[in-house]
Amino acid sequence: MVERLDAPQPTYPLPPLSDIPDGEEDKPADTRILTTKLGAFDWPGVVLGAAAFSGFYSTNEQMSSVTPLRTTRLALRYGIRAFDTSPYYGPSEIILGTALNALKDEFPRSSYIIATKCGRFGSTRNDFDYTPAGVRASVKRSLARLHTDYLDVVYVHDVEFIATPVSLRTRGCHLGALGAEKEVYGLLEGQEATVHGPGDQELLAAISELQKLKEEGVVKNIGISGYSLPTLLRLALLVLHTSPLRPLDAILSYSHLNLQNRSLEQFAPVFYERAKIKHVSNASPFSMGLILPSPPPWHPASQEVKDAVAIAVQKSSAWEGYGGIADLALGYAYRRGIASNMPTVTGLKNLEEVHETMKIWYDVLDDSSKRRQERVAHEEELLEVFREHNLLDVSWETPAFKS
Repeated sequence: MVERLDAPQPTYPLPPLSDIPDGEEDKPADTRILTTKLGAFDWPGVVLGAAAFSGFYSTNEQMSSVTPLRTTRLALRYGIRAFDTSPYYGPSEIILGTALNALKDEFPRSSYIIATKCGRFGSTRNDFDYTPAGVRASVKRSLARLHTDYLDVVYVHDVEFIATPVSLRTRGCHLGALGAEKEVYGLLEGQEATVHGPGDQELLAAISELQKLKEEGVVKNIGISGYSLPTLLRLALLVLHTSPLRPLDAILSYSHLNLQNRSLEQFAPVFYERAKIKHVSNASPFSMGLILPSPPPWHPASQEVKDAVAIAVQKSSAWEGYGGIADLALGYAYRRGIASNMPTVTGLKNLEEVHETMKIWYDVLDDSSKRRQERVAHEEELLEVFREHNLLDVSWETPAFKS
């Protein structure tokens, strides 16, 4: 499913735009559009996660249809004018780029933001390429796939797989990395410039090449993405303290600002103040499908966490008329993202999901309504489930290569 740099590239041709449906469901259901800007880059509060345009979340029939274009167009019309993608998401860049190119008369390139990634193409060690040549080739291919001559952000993808491991534990609560346990996470003052092994060197080489691409103007901002917050912080500090590299611009964290794990809220100020990061984004408000009525069987969370989610699903039954735990989880991520000045990357694969996410967004913004007050009360009930089981702010096993 994932196309390596040397693989033949699939195509997803579209019919003429005039032949693609554009009815009432293709237009915003509300006269309001998303105007909230968050973070140093002034991104919209909601970013469309284009991993939805891949085999991870869609069928081949869906990806080959006009649904991705209609979804992209509706998102843009609602004001969701930022997209997050990656070569690792199979044909996502191609499908998104084809849609955006077809919509260029209504939405020129200057009207939206594209963030993509480099360095990862699959799930084995051989599927990562952080070499300067590999990074440059990946960015050049992304430019072609996305029909653009510049990218707003490029992240080095899933850095914890390649970085030299430095951690007190690989799962559990990692908030101690910001306090008494700093040293064993490699985060003690004075450790910032320490290269712990060849994996760290690979990351530095990738960042160095991205900074050259930034100087050439084809990349506006560079950053790193991943799951492990202590690792993201350690590597951001390493880049900051490695001459002649310059500070990273952006961090993308996933599954760490949601109803089960809010750790990003405490790490974000340290990213800004100590690592000099400009912009932090939160991805995966459902924690890769964990906080839903039926979490995927492959999910890496422990059985204890999954059991607690099942209890939370039962407790959310009082909110079923509004959408149950999915509605509460997404609303919570949006509300906390606004409070933390961080945009939320949300996967949206069809028109219904775009309409629904914007309905929740407007609901969250209406802080004077009775329903908003009820929403916050229900959120607290679900947080209490994880708190009672000592599972709040607990991270699953830091991702590793498949055997």
